[in-house]
Amino acid sequence: MELAHSLLLNEDALAQITEAKRPVFIFEWLRFLDKVLVAANKVDVKEKQKKLVEQLTGLISSAPGPPTRKLLAKNLATLYSIGDTFTVFQTLDKCNDIIKSKDDTPAYLPTKLAAVACVGAFYEKMGRMLGSSFPDTINNLLKALKSAESQGRGEILLSLQKVLSGLGGAAASCHRDIYKNARSLLTDRSMAVRCAVAKCLLELQNEAVFMWTTELENLATLCFKALEGSNYGVRVAVAKLLGTVMATALMPKQAAGRLKTTLEEVLELMATGFLRGGSGFLKSGGEMLKGGGSVSREVRVGVTQAYVVFVTTLGGQWLERNFATFLSHVLDLVSHPRATQTHVEAVYSRRCVSFMLRATLGGLLGEKAQIAAGKEICQAISKQMRAAGAADVSASQHVMVCALKELGSLVQSLSATASPLIQEPSIGLLETVTSVLLHPSMAARLAAAWCLRCVAVALPYQLTPLLDRCAERINNLKSSPEAVSGYSFAMAALLGGVHQCPLGIPHSKGKLVVSIAEDLLRTAAQNSRLSLQRTQAGWLLLGALMTLGSSLVRYHLPKMLLLWRNVFPRSSKELEAEKARGDSFTWQVTLEGRAGALCAMRSFVAHCPELLTEDVIRRLMTPIECAMTMMLSLLQDFRLDLLMQFINYVMQMLRLYDILALLPPKTYEGSFNALLRELVAEFTLTDNSANTTTSLLRSLCHYDDSVLMGSWLQETDHKSIEDQLQPNSASGSGALEHDPSSIYLRIPVGEAIPGPLPLGVSVIDASVALFGVVFPHVSFKHRLQMLDHFAECIKQAKGVRQQAVQLNIFTAVLSALKGLAENKSTLGPEEVRKSALALVMGALDNPNPILRCAAGEALGRMAQVVGEATFIARMAQTSFDKLKSARDVVSRTGHSLALGCLHRYVGGIGSGQHLKTSVSILLALAQDGSSHEVQTWSLHSLALIVDSSGPMYRGYVEPTLSLVLTLLLTVPPSHTEVHQCLGRCLGALITTVGPELQGNGATISTIRSSCLVGCAIMQDHSDSLVQAAAISCLQQLHMFAPRHVNLSSLVPCLCVHLCSSHLLLRRAAVACLRQLAQREAAEVCEYAMSLAKRAGDNLNITETGLEGVLFGMLDRETDRKLCSDIHDTLGHMLSSLAVEKLSHWLKLCKDVLAATTAVAFEVEKDEEDSEKKDEMDDDTMFTGLGEDDKSKPSVAPRWVTRVFAADCLCRIILLCENADKVHFDLAIKYHCLPVYPGDLLVLHLSDLIRMAFMAATDHSNQLRMAGLQALEDIIKKFASVPEPEFPGHVILEQYQANVGAALRPAFSPDTPSDITAKACQVCSTWIGSGVVSDLNDLRRVHNLLVSSLDKVQAGKGSSSQLYSESATTMEKLAVLKAWAEVRSKDLIRDDEEEEDLGPELPSLSRLWLAMLRDYALLTLPAEFSSQLPPDGGAFYTPETIDTARLHYRSSWAPVLHAVALWLNSTGFGAGEEKEEIPSAPSKTPGLSQGASSTPKVFEELVKDRMHLMLGVSIEFLCFPRPEEPIEHVMSCLQALCTLLESPCAKTHIAEDQLLAVELLNVLHRLLLTRDPPAVQLQVTAVVQETIRAAQDHLQRQRSSKEGEKDSQASLGEGGDTGELVPGKSLVFAAMELLVFILVRHLPQLNTRVKESPSHVPLRPQRLPEESARLVANTVSILAELPSLCSPAGSMTILPTVLFLITGVLRETAVKTSDNSVPVPVSPALQGIKTIITSPLVRVESIHTQWTGLVRSSLASVLEYSQPDDSRPDMDQVSMLTAITLFLLSASNELVGVTVLQKGCMDRFRNALNSSDPWVQARCYQLLLSVFQHSNRALSTPYIHSLAPLMVEKLKAVERSRPGTAAELQSVQEGIRVLENLVGMGEEQNRVQLLALLVPTLVSYLLDENAISSVPQVSKALHDFALQNLMRIGPLYPAAFKIVIGAAPELKTRLESAIRANQASSKAKAAARQAQPAVQTAPTIKLKKSFF
Repeated sequence: MELAHSLLLNEDALAQITEAKRPVFIFEWLRFLDKVLVAANKVDVKEKQKKLVEQLTGLISSAPGPPTRKLLAKNLATLYSIGDTFTVFQTLDKCNDIIKSKDDTPAYLPTKLAAVACVGAFYEKMGRMLGSSFPDTINNLLKALKSAESQGRGEILLSLQKVLSGLGGAAASCHRDIYKNARSLLTDRSMAVRCAVAKCLLELQNEAVFMWTTELENLATLCFKALEGSNYGVRVAVAKLLGTVMATALMPKQAAGRLKTTLEEVLELMATGFLRGGSGFLKSGGEMLKGGGSVSREVRVGVTQAYVVFVTTLGGQWLERNFATFLSHVLDLVSHPRATQTHVEAVYSRRCVSFMLRATLGGLLGEKAQIAAGKEICQAISKQMRAAGAADVSASQHVMVCALKELGSLVQSLSATASPLIQEPSIGLLETVTSVLLHPSMAARLAAAWCLRCVAVALPYQLTPLLDRCAERINNLKSSPEAVSGYSFAMAALLGGVHQCPLGIPHSKGKLVVSIAEDLLRTAAQNSRLSLQRTQAGWLLLGALMTLGSSLVRYHLPKMLLLWRNVFPRSSKELEAEKARGDSFTWQVTLEGRAGALCAMRSFVAHCPELLTEDVIRRLMTPIECAMTMMLSLLQDFRLDLLMQFINYVMQMLRLYDILALLPPKTYEGSFNALLRELVAEFTLTDNSANTTTSLLRSLCHYDDSVLMGSWLQETDHKSIEDQLQPNSASGSGALEHDPSSIYLRIPVGEAIPGPLPLGVSVIDASVALFGVVFPHVSFKHRLQMLDHFAECIKQAKGVRQQAVQLNIFTAVLSALKGLAENKSTLGPEEVRKSALALVMGALDNPNPILRCAAGEALGRMAQVVGEATFIARMAQTSFDKLKSARDVVSRTGHSLALGCLHRYVGGIGSGQHLKTSVSILLALAQDGSSHEVQTWSLHSLALIVDSSGPMYRGYVEPTLSLVLTLLLTVPPSHTEVHQCLGRCLGALITTVGPELQGNGATISTIRSSCLVGCAIMQDHSDSLVQAAAISCLQQLHMFAPRHVNLSSLVPCLCVHLCSSHLLLRRAAVACLRQLAQREAAEVCEYAMSLAKRAGDNLNITETGLEGVLFGMLDRETDRKLCSDIHDTLGHMLSSLAVEKLSHWLKLCKDVLAATTAVAFEVEKDEEDSEKKDEMDDDTMFTGLGEDDKSKPSVAPRWVTRVFAADCLCRIILLCENADKVHFDLAIKYHCLPVYPGDLLVLHLSDLIRMAFMAATDHSNQLRMAGLQALEDIIKKFASVPEPEFPGHVILEQYQANVGAALRPAFSPDTPSDITAKACQVCSTWIGSGVVSDLNDLRRVHNLLVSSLDKVQAGKGSSSQLYSESATTMEKLAVLKAWAEVRSKDLIRDDEEEEDLGPELPSLSRLWLAMLRDYALLTLPAEFSSQLPPDGGAFYTPETIDTARLHYRSSWAPVLHAVALWLNSTGFGAGEEKEEIPSAPSKTPGLSQGASSTPKVFEELVKDRMHLMLGVSIEFLCFPRPEEPIEHVMSCLQALCTLLESPCAKTHIAEDQLLAVELLNVLHRLLLTRDPPAVQLQVTAVVQETIRAAQDHLQRQRSSKEGEKDSQASLGEGGDTGELVPGKSLVFAAMELLVFILVRHLPQLNTRVKESPSHVPLRPQRLPEESARLVANTVSILAELPSLCSPAGSMTILPTVLFLITGVLRETAVKTSDNSVPVPVSPALQGIKTIITSPLVRVESIHTQWTGLVRSSLASVLEYSQPDDSRPDMDQVSMLTAITLFLLSASNELVGVTVLQKGCMDRFRNALNSSDPWVQARCYQLLLSVFQHSNRALSTPYIHSLAPLMVEKLKAVERSRPGTAAELQSVQEGIRVLENLVGMGEEQNRVQLLALLVPTLVSYLLDENAISSVPQVSKALHDFALQNLMRIGPLYPAAFKIVIGAAPELKTRLESAIRANQASSKAKAAARQAQPAVQTAPTIKLKKSFF
């Protein structure tokens, strides 16, 4: 392939390759040329132009395939437009000669077509440069057109189109000729030609004025004719032509010769097509006027599309201005008798009109204009209603249905934005719609009910009032049949909408509905005029009630079961009696009632699965079995003479089938035989003279087969009208009146409104579905009988009826096979298989393609169910034989599909041995050029095989791939199905090769480039589905070999497709972009922008780039899949790019959000004036946004898009936070901006706040939620960002007015609960963030919370409820949670804001406690549900208990913390029980009435509250769900900690030791599951409090038993024996937990780790700060534990405790650079001291054990402190301190133990010899404390051993004077020790001691001349020595004299020093100042003093 990449065609390479590969080589060269010509140097091109032209023109006559000729023509034209144009006329003539040639052989055709293509391309590219040559060319083409076959006709028309577009107005002289010649071809046999004509005429009408003036009517008639018998492509093309021409006629592009056509004339013309179709006015005037003949459906659908094109072309503003005219015209269409000849036709016309309205109104108008349109529709409805009495009901009903349906859709799409439409009294929408509920026609009443449901879903606050209103009207108008029917429809519809309103309806409405329904059913018999309506209404309401779900239905179930039982006869006797006496009307009512009851049952089974216990099913079966018996006996006994009765009977059958399909088949096994007989009769049409077919076949066939069945039309934008053209009965004629119960059911996905099919079809559908459920449970004998019966039925029927029966039977068989597969059961023995196989094989040769599809599918499913190799082999062999012999298209297609389906269902492994044969046969069939149908089916099967074989197909990839390429290059483009299947094959092949595609081997490279060529061919195809296939192939390729997919060409191509009119193509493009954006978002955006620079007008990419386009698409698209892919794509782009291109993305979001429909909420008028002033500015500053109109899209972003933009805003903030904290630091901007190149989020803070404000104050509730969420995020992230210009202030302070203004609307009384709840959350975040410290400024937001607290205190059921009780629960809990958060955050900051909560605290605390009580009850396991209070809790009602649980779960933690704080600060509410009684909504147990509360009661109260708090905490901490936020765990632990700080709580937990043990065990478990250090630290705090409580308690016990000696010993844990019982011992529980923490952070402590062979000794390292704090806390607690034990008990744990503490010392005593003490070391030393000095020393009974313990601990420390090369950074000082602690505190136990003594001396000696002056200094200090010890026996050996070394050290200083402050300090500390020794010595030894000290000091003195020149430190030493000498002299005068006297040189030195000192008074003053300086030279103190 690489050889093809050259400017000139490499002819040598071409000659060397095989014939088959040449076309591919040529195509690849042309592709390369196409890219390179545009970019190449013009000079190079001109040099080689001659040769190039030769090569290219040579290719024309080499019979090139369609894609090749297209590229060839394009390249030739490009070449001439870049290079010289000398020879262009020669080439043109050459082409014209070829076109004129008389050679008509098929072999010459490609050459002709190539010439035609070249001509088109020349004119398109060069247009007027070709000057006057065009008349000849056009005549030549038109001549050729007359004689050409269909492929030629298509190609010539496309060329003409290009010629026209290139020449523009210049070709005016030929316009008429072209029009005349082309027009007749609009009704050509070939659909591709019709499309081409439409496109050509569309191009022509740009310039040819006559088309939209004189010829307008003729053209319209022609278009109508073209639509007859058309396919989808033709309908789209012709509609585009017709719509555009009509629009041009109305608004001409240039002044026309005659007057402009009026709108009325244009609409009249279009209506002709809609109502009369293709036959003109005159030809068939006669019978037309008589009203015969009906319009072909294709024409109607095509004209409908044309209407949409017409309005879209004129644009949104035109529609806004002319909407009234358009609406009345469209509604007139549907009231015209010709549009509603039969019921099904009327439904079709209604669908078309609804489509017109939805497509124009929903897509083109912005929200404001839509509201105006809503007004118009309301007026149209009321006008119709006024006329309804007089006019023909049937006509007006259809108008009503269309208008109401559109109004409903409009309101629903506007959602909360529609509130102006509902609220404005002048429109009176609700009155108008409710008035239609009394319309005489049922269809209109149902449509009105549906419209009300839409209003309630859009504006949930309307739901409850509407229900009440309907209920009231039903009760008042009981005697009007229409009212009973209409209002019950409305109530049912509203109840069905509840599931879409998250806030629900009050529980009492359920009772209301039941009582109305009961009343209707009870009174039905009283008045025969109303019986039918009342019965129907009563059951409809009960059915609708079931959709509210189990929690509500549970309460009414017993009553329902009773009602159901009473509707049906109890016994066969009753049934006989019934038959005997009934007249037809009674029967009608009875059957209606029974159908209704069954319908309500079905609704119950479908919506309340939790209530379906075995008992309930048993009780349901009684009436159901009665119904079955009754049906069968009625069938036998009655003549079905009354149609109405029959309809009711059929309705009852339908209901019965529906409910049985939902119940487990085991429950009605006994009735299988009778039931199956009935079902089979139903779908084999035994008693049915009509040829009704089921609608389920498509859904039972595989989705992938859509290309064969044409069901891909379901995936187009025109789905709702294209459904009418599907072949099965009444397809697409769904309407509410076919089954009123659908008004309350869930709408199927993708539908806008439920559309049940007519009864005849529905009952067959239901029977087929039920057959599939029952079949797997039937005996084999019966299966065989049924299959044989099916064959018999098919044989008996003839013609059309046979097709219908066969379709139904096949659908049933498929349904049964699917059921078998789902139940994992088999088909049965050999004879059953044979019968089934015969049935299926027979249909594989059926002329109806849908049946063949079904047969193939059935064959595959049979193979799957049977699953035996021999059976599969037999099936495959049959098809092989058939395919080898058969020549007819039908059997070839059927059997090739059979092979594909076999592989699909058995998979590659099961059918491996047939793979080779299958592939070879299908490859051969695919080359059958004579029938493209065979090609389509065989390629489709091949794709299935490739898909299912996986890697086993690898061997066949090359031949398949080369076939695919060959076909792509040769099959005419008009056979789009073949190309689609080729695309499927290519995609499957790419998947098979998979990741191998990345390789570089020769074969892989070939495969890869073949795939790329294939994709390129398909990308260039004219059909959208083929282009979509190309995109998905490239997407696959990109997944496996991303380097080889060229994004620079792919991305622009995808961007172009984003505005395609084909849904499937848009879907494919977005899906591909989504994948690309995941990996390479930046490149994708870049390439898209490059397109914006070079594109023409047809593209919508502006400076906002691809992101802007996607945001715009969100406004237009309604397809779920597409929108979710757009969301994902934008999400990926955001994640990759938002931080780098911050301004760009924020501007995008801002532009979307700024398009709010109305000005932000007006300021409320009742504020005090002072506040009003400063709020006016907040509100007005946000309204003037985005004024420039240029950048605005045609429609302002809709609310859904705005919500998405607000979510993006939150994501951007999060992304910036994760990317770099710099984004939240304004100081950067002021100091060093260049350091951070990007844009900082903090610089956009005002925009962020503004966007959040706009969203939070919008009409749309979803947007308000998103806005409040964004506001909360902003506050959280920016709360602590300081304002650099005003130190001490934060940056958010300046926005407090905006925050207040954004929150205020959320607290207005009519705001939904969920928004208020969210706003409370934001309030608490704001108050707690500490942004505003001034109380007056906080007032605004604070007052909002106070106002909401009043709501909470109002108690249950006080206000008129709009939403369900759980919504109230949610709101109240949110308020309490917000207050609790404010409370806990305030205390953390400071207590100045106590007054903030002051007045509310008492009532708040009661509410909080009540809430915790509720929560505690709700967390009880299900088996304790009987203990729950029957009337609910303080804030929930028993009916909404399940939803309430969720709300409590999200808000209990902060409340728990707040209650703990309150209990702690008020001593468990000591003073408050006096006022608690009257107002508390909480049911506080243990409070006696009145104020005489005794201490006993207070203790009870404390106890209750403790149990509540601990219960809630322990329950939660036992098993916090993984999804629980870590904040809850923290809140809970902080609450426990706070609680245990209070004395009452301490006593309580200490007295109940098992409780404390349980608490510790739960905390231990929490540590095992939760990692964050903050949690672990908080746990240690709780443990500490628990241990303290136990210590206090023990202390009290001890002091109470002061005198009793023996009882003292056994107090504390362990008693006399010292045994600690796990599970009961607090100490044991604490040890477990603490050891866990230590070992977690210092694994080296675990001896087992060391002993394991794999252990590598770790060097002690510095712990991270959090771990260090944790270890420190743990050690402190450990040291406290022995004090909780009795002496014996403490001996049990001390070894462990000491081992751990010394271990911690060893692991954490690591030297630090600044000589600070590591965090855990201090508590470890403190702990050693605590233990050694504990009172246990004085207990005789354990003396020896104790001594042993102390000695071994010291031995350990000595061992750990041994100098060791592996631990160079050991902190000697900490170790020495520990040794000194032992020596000082446990002197008695250590005296005389020589081993230890020697060790200690060694350590001191090492320290004295240390090179680090800091270690020396500390060592001197510690030695001093040892020397001074009161126990001489301890200190003397140390003095003897270490003093000489010290003296030596100090003497040596003379030779090396100290150079640093630290060295100086070490000398000073040494001298101090010596001085102290002198003081300790006895009088007689004093001289000897001074003889050591004085000379040393004198040796430090400096010569008076040297003083000025020495360093400061040296001088300081001199001063220090001098002062000490002058102090010692007077202390020991006699001895001093002796020493000085003995050495004269000392004396002289000293004297000269003193003289120098006194010489200058200035020096003296200096000396005075220096003295304190010397004293405070850095003396070292530990953080804590241990001595």
